[in-house]
This record gives sequence, structure tokens and C-alpha cells, in this order.
Amino acid sequence: MQFVKVGLYDGAQHSGKELVIEEQAITWSNQQTKVPVSVCSYRCAPGFRTAACRGQPLCCFDCVPCESGKISNQTDSVDCLPCPEDYWSNANGTSCVPKVIEFLSHDAMGMTLTVIAVIGAFLTITVLVIFLYNKGTPIVRVNNSELSFFILLSLTLCFLCALIFIGEPTSWSCMLRHTAFSITFSLCISCILGKTLVVLAAFTATRPGNNIMKWLGPTQQRIIIFCCTLVQVLICTVWLVVSPPFPYRNTKYQQSKIILDCSVGSDLAFWCVLGYIGLLACVCFFLAFLARKLPGNFNEAKYITFSMIIFCAVWLAFVPAYVSQPGKFTTAVEIFAILASSFGLLLCLFAPKCYIILMKPEKNTKQHLMGKVIT
Repeated sequence: MQFVKVGLYDGAQHSGKELVIEEQAITWSNQQTKVPVSVCSYRCAPGFRTAACRGQPLCCFDCVPCESGKISNQTDSVDCLPCPEDYWSNANGTSCVPKVIEFLSHDAMGMTLTVIAVIGAFLTITVLVIFLYNKGTPIVRVNNSELSFFILLSLTLCFLCALIFIGEPTSWSCMLRHTAFSITFSLCISCILGKTLVVLAAFTATRPGNNIMKWLGPTQQRIIIFCCTLVQVLICTVWLVVSPPFPYRNTKYQQSKIILDCSVGSDLAFWCVLGYIGLLACVCFFLAFLARKLPGNFNEAKYITFSMIIFCAVWLAFVPAYVSQPGKFTTAVEIFAILASSFGLLLCLFAPKCYIILMKPEKNTKQHLMGKVIT
């Protein structure tokens, strides 16, 4: 044992300064100059909780970070408190903050889809104006101008109905989303189906004794379109009456977010709506496929076949993405499917006609379209 002078007491000094300690001269065990700490564990800061160490005294504990969704705002908290349902813990685990609300808003993604939808509607209206201006030319007349106008109007509505999916879901927007989309697409595919029947009947009617065209006049074509669309309207009406879509706050899929989405209400009605559109597309594809090799320089059945292949491929690819996970990306995929299938129909059905009207007017003759031009 050694006695070391580490300070002195001078009673002549002012009050409070009598005792002078030289801390550098104090040496603790193992020749250390730091004062030893007489506790087993340091205190746990806010955002942590104490966890006792097995086999150690009560003063020995570990500091464990609070789990996600729980907080501790005091030092040496024994437990972490859970946040309310619409709140989540911050990064430090010291306070509860409101959960992030996620839906497809007019952000970069939403604005991009909006611009694409508006461009698609503008292109469709442009094609409609071109067809109206050239409605007396053979290429417009031979392909049933009235049905072409119906298809272009329904395609315009298809592009515009994609805009309903962007923004915060409400009761009205949820009911309007799928019903407007399903009815407009049913109208469009019904018009294409009517056009396909006319093309198939027109070439079949050239055979002797075949008078099938009298059963596919303008009135009958309108009845076919009306009846095919009416079936979808009835399905949507029953859907809205029995179990309509409604806005839904999904807090289960991602606990740190509130996903605002539209619940379809009745899954059966939703898949019936999609299934009916698929049925119309398949029937249209089958009939167009049968007529694809009929004579004529401009056999429209070939283009209808291509358009139905694109349409079916887009929606078959959409289904797995739709059922995979909720959120704004699923809504964006649904909008993309609407836009991609609409662009596919527009380009396949009307791009070749517009090319001939605008770039090759010499081919816009009845003889050339019927394959009677001798070169």
C-alpha cells in the first residue's frame, strides 16, 4: 500500500475553494486514471427497453431496441408501448407518427399515365376526324363506316376511363371505375364483333344462293351491339345493387402504411365482368381467325385477329399482377392494361387505314381494295 499526496486543504482560501484535488495524481486499480463505474449496465435511452441478463444480478441488463410499431419515450423503460392503429413508430422508436397513406395520386407515375391516356384519347379523336372527313372514300365505306365510328367513340371512352383510377378512392369513384371500364370495353368489343360478322358474311354471301347479308343489315348490327353491351350493363347493375365496390383502408398488408384502394365488393361479380369481356374477345378472335384468309387486298379480319391477340395477351398478363399484391402499383398495372389494350385496338384496326388515306391515296379505290387491280 502506498500513500500518495493528491491534494491539500487550505483554510485561508475563500469559501468553497479550500479543498484542492489533483485528479491526475489519483491512480485506481490496474494503474487506471478513470474513475471506475459502480454499476453493471449503463442506462437505456428512449427507444430501448431493458432486458434482464440470465444468471446476473437485477442491476445487469441489456438495452433492446423497440420493435417496429412500438415506442419508449422514457429512460430505462421496462417495456415498449404499441402505437395506435393509424400510427407507426419513428426511426428512433421514441414517438408515434401518422402512417404513410398510399394510393395512386397525381405524382410522377400518375401524371405519366394521365398524359398517356389523354394522348390516346386525342389520337382516337384525330382518327375519328380523319374518317369523318373521308367518309365517302372506298376504304371507309367498305369497312362499315358506322361501326368504325362506334369503335372510335368507345375507344375514346376507354382511354378516358383510365383517368378515374387516378386519385384518392371515394365511394363514387370506386363504383365508377370497374363499371365504366367494363361497359366501354364491352361496347368496343361488341362493335368489333359486329364488324367481324359483317366481314365474314360479306365474303360468304358471294356464293350462289346465299342471302346471309339480309340478316346482317345496319339494324341487325345495332341490335347485336346493343344486346352484347346490355348483358354487361345488367351484370354491372346487379353488382352495384347487391355488393358494390367501396373504398378500403388496408392496414394489414404493410403495417407501416395505410393503402387506400377500392375493394371490388363481390369477387364473383368482378370476375364475371372480366370473364364476359374475355368471352366477347375470344368469340371475336375465333370468327376473325376463320376469315383471315378470305380474298381482298384489305381483308380487315387479319387486323381484327391481331388486335384480339394483343388484347387477350395484355389482360392475361394483367391477372397475375392484379392478384399478387395491393397498392398503387397494382392500380397502375390495371391502368396500363387498359391503355395498352386500347392502343393495340386503335393501331391494329385503324393505323393501316389511316396510312392508305393519308400516304397512299392511289390505293383508296374500290378496285384495289377488292384485289382487282392488274399490275
